Amino acid sequence: MPEATAARRFTLQEYKTDQHVDWCPGCGDFGILSSIQQAFYQLQIPPHRVAMISGIGCSGKTPHYVDTYGLHTLHGRALPVATGAKLANHELTVVAVGGDGDGYGIGAGYFLNSGRRNLDITYIVFNNGVYGLTKGQASPTLAKGLRTKSMPEPSIQEGINPIAVALGAGYTWIGRGDALDVKHLVSLIVEAIRHRGTSFLDVFQTCPVYNDLRTKEWYAGQDIGRARLQRLDQDPSWDPQVKQPDDLAEVVQKKVRALQASYETGDRLSVGVFYKIALPTYEDQMAEKVPALKDHPLVDLPLDQRDIEGLLRSFE
Repeated sequence: MPEATAARRFTLQEYKTDQHVDWCPGCGDFGILSSIQQAFYQLQIPPHRVAMISGIGCSGKTPHYVDTYGLHTLHGRALPVATGAKLANHELTVVAVGGDGDGYGIGAGYFLNSGRRNLDITYIVFNNGVYGLTKGQASPTLAKGLRTKSMPEPSIQEGINPIAVALGAGYTWIGRGDALDVKHLVSLIVEAIRHRGTSFLDVFQTCPVYNDLRTKEWYAGQDIGRARLQRLDQDPSWDPQVKQPDDLAEVVQKKVRALQASYETGDRLSVGVFYKIALPTYEDQMAEKVPALKDHPLVDLPLDQRDIEGLLRSFE
């Protein structure tokens, strides 16, 4: 994340727009939106130095409500657009947002390859197990055998594990939060943005209209007498940081423990930071090949003024 260069202190209100937030009452999106705005406020990143990129779905409206630069893009394409924005201007803080259907369904290929590159961007996924904007069909994260109230039959496909996929894809910071625990979610978003590299944050999010299984009461564990969501940092032995990135044995050990925690189901679901490692970013490696990028972002470099009329005529 580029260092904040604000000459004055920004207020929380300056990260909010005057647009009416039209999500359904009780939607977990409200908690995620508030957490994003509070994270920017804590970090004191000038709003004009932030680019919010979204895909399609309920989560796609997020840039409309955050008073920064923003792009509402195509279904599943938030990450490639965020990649382009970061490569064009590496001085921007780029945050991509999307839903579980948007990111793990049609955008799954981009989800994998963005982890491989390790650009200094943050990706936040609103995970509610359904396609909320199109009447509650099962998303890729709904487990096999589950049936929400809008589904005629239970799901016959296995649900994917986003944390496991991110570990395999190469994301250098991986976390999971809860939309209803705003204080903890803010801290996770702040850490994700501060991390130099590609950060991935999956967020459990309630959909009170279509997902009648993963409700506020279910996450609170009212049926089992204790909260299902357990914070990883409450375990004194938990340490997600790889201390020696060149030590393959340590990397594997950290990933295996994170993988095991990600597969906890039923009575316990872990939230917090699962894995983090410091590695050279894509921008760092590009700057080695193009030294001018060390001092200036691509958008500030002079354009090649060569004549392109011949090329244009070839299309006639």
